[in-house]
Amino acid sequence: MRKCVALLGEYTPTYPPHASTEAAIEHSRTFLQADISADWISTAAVEPNLFEQYAGLWVVPGSPYKNMENTLWAIRYAREHNIPCFGTCGGFQHIVLEYARNVLGFKDAHHAEYNPYASKLFISPLACSLAGREMWLRFVSGSQVAAIYGSVSATEHYFCNFGVSPDCIHELKRGPLNISGSDSEGEVRVIEYPGHAFFIGTLFVPQTRSTPERPHPLVTAFFKAIVGGTV
Repeated sequence: MRKCVALLGEYTPTYPPHASTEAAIEHSRTFLQADISADWISTAAVEPNLFEQYAGLWVVPGSPYKNMENTLWAIRYAREHNIPCFGTCGGFQHIVLEYARNVLGFKDAHHAEYNPYASKLFISPLACSLAGREMWLRFVSGSQVAAIYGSVSATEHYFCNFGVSPDCIHELKRGPLNISGSDSEGEVRVIEYPGHAFFIGTLFVPQTRSTPERPHPLVTAFFKAIVGGTV
């Protein structure tokens, strides 16, 4: 039976990460020979029955989103109901925010892109923008992401100007969420939720490095989780 993925965000066909997302989906779908489709869903159009229609959630780059609360609701639902969830760039940032609010209990946790003067900014402007940069990063040995890559390091492409606030990293480490990847300076770049089918966020945009000959392993693993294969 065909499975369908919700691509949650504000689709802009001229935005390179969105074109790359569509291409990467096709690369991994062809590689897996999977009967799977994907629909773009605006955050303003999220309905309570979203997961009656979609077997996976990919929160895509391109924030700020039209409706942050809808985005956080969808992430929480996927986390709590073991629905494969992938967040890249802005998606990563909102996974962190949902976790801070609903697992760590910081109900005032916020994102500087929406409210730069909030009292508890878990997501803040990066000291140096990563937009358009490729950077090396290291994965924690034994992590899910290291197993997916088959390596403890990689080079990936970024489009972001926001990341985890340095002031909140110690709080982020208090709960079950694992920080499983960091850059050469130790900054948080990959997170994963243990015991979940697939719940991974990356500040980088892996889909930009996918090719027909080499589908990106994270995208492929995400689809494997949706169709019920081994990640």
